[in-house]
Amino acid sequence: MKHFFSLLFICICSIQVFAKGEGVISGRVIDSVTKEPLPYATVTVNSEEQLVTGTVTNVDGRFTIDGVNEGNYTVSCSFVGYNSKEIPLLIGRLNTIFDLGRITLEPSSENIDEVIVSAKKEIVSSGLDKKSFDVAKNVSQSGGSVLDAMRNLPGVTIDQESKVLLRGSDKVSVLIDGKQSSLTGFGNQKGLDNIPASSIEKIEIINNPSAKYDARGMAGIINIIYKKEKETGFNGEAGFNFGLGELSQRKSNLPNIMDKYSFTPKYNPSISLNYRTEKANLFLQSDGIVRSKVNSNEFSTRKYSDGTPDVISQFLENRTQQEYNIKVGFDWFMNDKNTLTLFALFEDEYHIDRGHVPYDYLTNGKRKRFWTWAEDENTRFINYAANFKHKFAEPGHEIEAGYLYTKGGEDELFPFTDSSAVRNSTDETHLKVDEIVSNWNVDYVKPLRSGRVELGTKVQLRRIPISYKINPGENSILDPNLGDWSEYNENIYALYCNYVFESKKVDIEGGMRLENTGVKYDIDPENIYYTTNDDYNYLSLFPNVRVTYKINVGNKLSAFVNRRVDRPGEFELRPFPKYDDPEILKTGNPYLRPQFTNTFELAYKTNWTNGSVYLSGFYRTITDIFSRIYTNGNTTGETIINTIPQNLGKGSNLGFELAFDHKITSFWNMNGSFLWYANQINAFSGTSIYPQPQPFHFEENKSNTWNLKLNNNLELPWNTEMQATAIYYAPDIIPQGKTEDRFSFDVGLKKILMNGKAELMLSAVDLFNTFGISQVIEGENFTLNTENYYETQVITLGIKYKF
Repeated sequence: MKHFFSLLFICICSIQVFAKGEGVISGRVIDSVTKEPLPYATVTVNSEEQLVTGTVTNVDGRFTIDGVNEGNYTVSCSFVGYNSKEIPLLIGRLNTIFDLGRITLEPSSENIDEVIVSAKKEIVSSGLDKKSFDVAKNVSQSGGSVLDAMRNLPGVTIDQESKVLLRGSDKVSVLIDGKQSSLTGFGNQKGLDNIPASSIEKIEIINNPSAKYDARGMAGIINIIYKKEKETGFNGEAGFNFGLGELSQRKSNLPNIMDKYSFTPKYNPSISLNYRTEKANLFLQSDGIVRSKVNSNEFSTRKYSDGTPDVISQFLENRTQQEYNIKVGFDWFMNDKNTLTLFALFEDEYHIDRGHVPYDYLTNGKRKRFWTWAEDENTRFINYAANFKHKFAEPGHEIEAGYLYTKGGEDELFPFTDSSAVRNSTDETHLKVDEIVSNWNVDYVKPLRSGRVELGTKVQLRRIPISYKINPGENSILDPNLGDWSEYNENIYALYCNYVFESKKVDIEGGMRLENTGVKYDIDPENIYYTTNDDYNYLSLFPNVRVTYKINVGNKLSAFVNRRVDRPGEFELRPFPKYDDPEILKTGNPYLRPQFTNTFELAYKTNWTNGSVYLSGFYRTITDIFSRIYTNGNTTGETIINTIPQNLGKGSNLGFELAFDHKITSFWNMNGSFLWYANQINAFSGTSIYPQPQPFHFEENKSNTWNLKLNNNLELPWNTEMQATAIYYAPDIIPQGKTEDRFSFDVGLKKILMNGKAELMLSAVDLFNTFGISQVIEGENFTLNTENYYETQVITLGIKYKF
C-alpha cells in the first residue's frame, strides 16, 4: 500500500508541474552488498525543489522514465531500509536519453521518507549544430517545388542549372530522409525541381556534420524530410495547384526564331494516405506535375581580340514536361524492441525541349549560323530501402542495419540541325546513362550518463555505365573519335566513431571517419583523347570536433573543426559533349579528381523572449579544387569555346553568416539572413586534353560577395496568413569572370478553412521578373557576356484538404 501511495503522489505532481518532454532516463537499482535487484524502489526526478515525475522499479530493479523536459535535475532513488542516493543530471539538446546503469543503495537502519532537492531548472538548447525549417510556414513559395522552397533558406542559393549552393559552394550533399538518393543526382540536384514542396515536412541544414554522416559535401548537408503521419487510424491529405509562369518578357528575341513560351501553365495534383495501428504504419504519397516552361533564354555576346568576328547569339529553349513521383512503404512494429521499415521511392519524368540558337555577326547583324534541335528525354529515379532497428533494454541503446538501392537513368535522343554557310544538315546523338548505387550500413548507439557513443560502418558501391551513339549527317560536326561507351566504378568502405559529452556548461562532440575509396574508369579504346583508363585508390581520415560553451540559458558559443571531400558527379565526368550550343561546347572530364576541404567555424546564438540571432564565421582551405574553365578552340572549321571541368590546385573560402528571427507584434514576425563570403583560388597552370591539348594559366583570383534575404510574416484576420520575401544577390566573382547582381520579390497568402481541415494558397515567385543571371567570362583572346532570362516568374493558386 505504501508503494501505491508513493506512485500516486508522483503521478499527480508530474501532471501539475511540467508538460511532457523528450528526455528518457533508465537504470537498475541494486543492493550494494548482495548485488541483488531492489524491486519497487522509488525513483524521482526533481527540479527547483519540486517533484517533476517518477516511477517505481520492476521486479528486476529496472526503471524507465520518459517525457522529461530539457533541464538540470536531480534523480533520487530510495527504498525502505536503505540510504537514498541523489544523482545530478542534465538533459540537453544533444543527448536526451540517459542510462544511469547500476545504482547501488546501501542498507540503513533508518527509513528515508523525504528527498532533499537543491537543483535548479535550466533549459538547454544550443541550436548551433543544425538548422531546421518548416516548409508549411514558407507561404511565399508554397505552390512551387522543393527548389523554390530552398531559395528562402539562410545561406542557400539556386543557380540557373538548378544546382544548390550552400554558403557559396555547389559542393553540398543533398539527402532525402537522411539518405543519399538518385533523385538528387550524386552531383547535381535537378530532380528536386520535380518534387512539390507540398510533399515535404521540413528541410534541415547541417553545416558541420558529425563523423556519422558521409564525408561528402564541402559546404555541409541539406536533408529533405518527407511528411509522415504519426496519428493512429486512417488519415490523409489531397491537394491541387495551378500556376502560370513567364508573365512578362525581359528582352526581345533575335529576328526570325520561334516565339518564347509565355503564360506557361502548370498543374500539380497530390495525395497522401496513411494508416497507423499499434503494430504497423502504412504510407503512400504521390504527386504529379504537368507544365510548360522557358528552360533557358540566354543572350550571349562573344568579342575577340585576335581579329575573329564578334558574334551575338540567343539560346532559347522551350520545355513541355510531365512527371510523377510515388513514395510507398510501411513500418512494422514487431514488438517494443524491434522495428522493420521498408519503403520505395519512384520518379518518372519526360520532357520535350525545342531549341533555337541563332548566331548573328555583331557588326552588321547578318546571320552567321542557325541551330535548332528537338530533344526527347526520359529520366527515372528509383530508391528501395530496408531498415531494421533493435532497441536494447536501456532506452537509447540501439543498433540499426540498413540497405539502400538507388538508380537514376537518363535516356536522351537529341537530333539537331545546323544551317550555315558551310553546311546544312541534321545530326543526332543518343545518350543513355545509369547511375546505380548500393549502400549497406550498420549504426550502433550506446547512451552514457553524460552523453553517448556512436559506432558504425558503411559500404557504398557506385557504378555509372554510359552508352553514346551518334548518327552524323553531311559535313557533320560530331566528333567520331570519342568512342561510344564508358563506365565509372567507385567503391567506398567506411568506419566511424563519434562521442558526445554534455554537461551543465560545456557540450563536446568529437569523432573520426575512415573512408577507403577505390575508383576505376574504363573508357572505350576508340577514344583518342583519353587513351588510358583511370584507376586509383585513396585512404582518408575525416575528423570532426564540436565544442559548445553555454554562457547562460540564452547565450551559447560553439567552435567546429571538420574535414570533408567532394567527388565529381556524373555530368562532370562524362567524356561526351552536349551539342545544345555548338559554339559553347560543354564536356566532362573523366580524369577529374576529388577535392578535399578543411573547415574551421565559430558560431554564437542568443535567444530572448521574442526572438533569436545566430552569428557564424567560417574559414575553409581547399586542395585540388575542381571547376569549369573556358578555352578557345577551332576543330570543326568554326570558332568554338570549350568549357570543361579541371582540377585547379589550392584555394580558400572565408565567410560570415547572420540569421535572425523576431516577433515584432502579436501578428507580425520578421526573420532573415545575411551571408558574406570571399573566395580565393591560387595561381595555377595546367593543360586541357579535349578537344586538343591546350595549356591554360590562371593568376591568383580573389573575390567577395554577399546576399540578403528578408521575410515578413503577418497573421491577418479571418484565419489568413501573409508572407513577403525579398532576396538580393550581390555581384560575385567566378573563375575567369563574374556574375552580376540580381533581385527577387516573392509574396504569398494562405487562408485556413473548415476548422483547419482545408487551406487555400496564393503565391507569386519573382513577382517583378528580375531574377535572371548575367555573367562576364574572360578567356584567352576572347570575352563572353551572357544574360539568361530563364523562367523565374510564377504565380500559383492551390488548395489542400485533410481527412
